Amino acid sequence: MAGTAQEARKLKRGFGVLTVLGAVLVLGGIVGLIYTAAATLTSMLLFGWLLLICGLVGLLHAIESRGTNFFWLGVVVAALNIAAGVVVIRHPETAAEGLTMFAALLFLTGGLFRLVGSVVVRGPQFGWTLVQGAFGILLGVLVLANWPESSLYVLGTFFSLALLFDGLGLIALGVGGRRIVNMVAEPEKRPEEDQEESNN
Repeated sequence: MAGTAQEARKLKRGFGVLTVLGAVLVLGGIVGLIYTAAATLTSMLLFGWLLLICGLVGLLHAIESRGTNFFWLGVVVAALNIAAGVVVIRHPETAAEGLTMFAALLFLTGGLFRLVGSVVVRGPQFGWTLVQGAFGILLGVLVLANWPESSLYVLGTFFSLALLFDGLGLIALGVGGRRIVNMVAEPEKRPEEDQEESNN
């Protein structure tokens, strides 16, 4: 019983850590939604450093596998990642403009495909798919209409919303996990309490 109680305490601590981490992400998401320009530059710098680190790790992996067919492909991919990371870190505003344009084109093409597909197929989710397609096209048009000024807040908004929803998910997981552990641990405590009362 003591071991089970100790495991329950460990689980509760783990779920508590998830809850705290979720709260930090939610706070970061809210701050990012308030300061979208700073969130955009921060996300671009993080993206650039991620590309750079992935490129360096890929280069080390390619060097370790020299003599195989993977070597030159690994070197080329690693060099591209390193070059892209350096460019993004040195010119985050320009990189944000390019990625915003790419995101707007994705919204337009994805919305167009959903719109046409829903009209042609007319499946059970016809109305929902039609609304999704129209919303994607509208979002793409709005982003392109204000480009490149929209690059100052579009990526930061998406980045902040991702932090916010991920944080809310972690909070829900942490709180729900602690409740489940409490529900499982309570029936195990009752027999011990009954035994103590009978001994008294």
